[in-house]
Amino acid sequence: MILGAGMTGLAAGRASGFPVYEAEETPGGICSSYYVRPGERERRHQQPEDGEAYRFEIGGGHWIFGGDSIVLEFIKSLTPLKFYQRKSSVFFPEENRYVPYPIQNHLAYLDKTLAARALEEMVNAPRSKPETMSQWLAQSFGPSLAEKFFNPFHELYTAGLYTRIAPQDSYKTPVDLDLVIKGAFDKTPAVGYNAAFVYPEAGLNTLALKMAEKCRVHYGKRALKIDAASREVLFADGSAVKYQTLISTLPLNLMLKLTGISPDAKADPHTSVLVLNIGAAKGKRCPDDQWLYIPRSKSGFHRVGFYDNVDVSFLPRSARAEHNRVSIYVERAYKGGEKPSGNETAAYAAAVARELQEWGFIEEVEVNDPTWIDAAYTWCWPGSRWQGAAIKALEERGIYQAGRYGRWVFQGIAASIKEGFVIGAALAM
Repeated sequence: MILGAGMTGLAAGRASGFPVYEAEETPGGICSSYYVRPGERERRHQQPEDGEAYRFEIGGGHWIFGGDSIVLEFIKSLTPLKFYQRKSSVFFPEENRYVPYPIQNHLAYLDKTLAARALEEMVNAPRSKPETMSQWLAQSFGPSLAEKFFNPFHELYTAGLYTRIAPQDSYKTPVDLDLVIKGAFDKTPAVGYNAAFVYPEAGLNTLALKMAEKCRVHYGKRALKIDAASREVLFADGSAVKYQTLISTLPLNLMLKLTGISPDAKADPHTSVLVLNIGAAKGKRCPDDQWLYIPRSKSGFHRVGFYDNVDVSFLPRSARAEHNRVSIYVERAYKGGEKPSGNETAAYAAAVARELQEWGFIEEVEVNDPTWIDAAYTWCWPGSRWQGAAIKALEERGIYQAGRYGRWVFQGIAASIKEGFVIGAALAM
């Protein structure tokens, strides 16, 4: 059996034929789209016939990047894809300054004194093995860029953990001194893991629904406890299902809690994210970037994404020709599980709307819809053995973890689908 009907679980279900058990009433997990009419709160799983609704995603913008040709061909066999080139920036609101991403390759957009200092620091950077992410940032980009952007951004992005967690995901912000030097004087090409990406024309929910068509998915099945000794899953609706082999896409820390397994290692941390999906009238200073990295904000968010700058189909149909509205997602990180109360969430949502209005990004707000993602980003402590020990302990009991959160690694949708196919086919043999 398989726990979780996200992209990995659905791929594993198609490859293995095993039944899939999903806590929600629809497939896709956080990689699924939904619709909200202007002025309403109800989430719809399908676009209304008149097209007058904003399209959002449960977990904010999830674009498909880095997939190999086989996976992309599979996706295209289910739903048409559109191809895009990334346009993103670092935004300094106090200066109203936009610097194309990645910032280290575009020093010409910064103050000349700062740019010269940053360039010298990166060229002459010491080479050692940093223990923490903050040390890696200082060594890779120098103290000036760290102070200007990397430190305050990662303070928000990791909810303060960056001074204690191990360096990881360096490919997201690659350091190429030739491009750094060129970018101090001239334009440079787009680099990084998401420089180009694809997205289903009809939304991620369509991809999930198409994948689910050839799976045996049981919805409304939230796992409450897993008896690893008797190999039985107990669900919140009172039912129980025996298994011989279990593929789980649930977060690794949650699986340990459900099974009662305790590896002999300190658990690695994670951050939760509160995603605000906002539909509003377009402000006069709204940028044309697809997403922005924010090192400082009064409300505490670290990223603002513009769905409609990827594709206008995220807007109500009547707004697409003139592009006079915006469909936005805003991310704020919290230490794992530190969920704000309902009142705190409402106050935060209102504060974000006001701040975006002050920046000139939006005017009248028509939708302001929050979603809590408990396990959004996974991290590890320096020298940690927890991930490997936890996965091994589960596998010894016939439980195989898969996917981004299941294996506690960063990977995109395409890689998750591929992994689901591989583990599903392997365990079905």
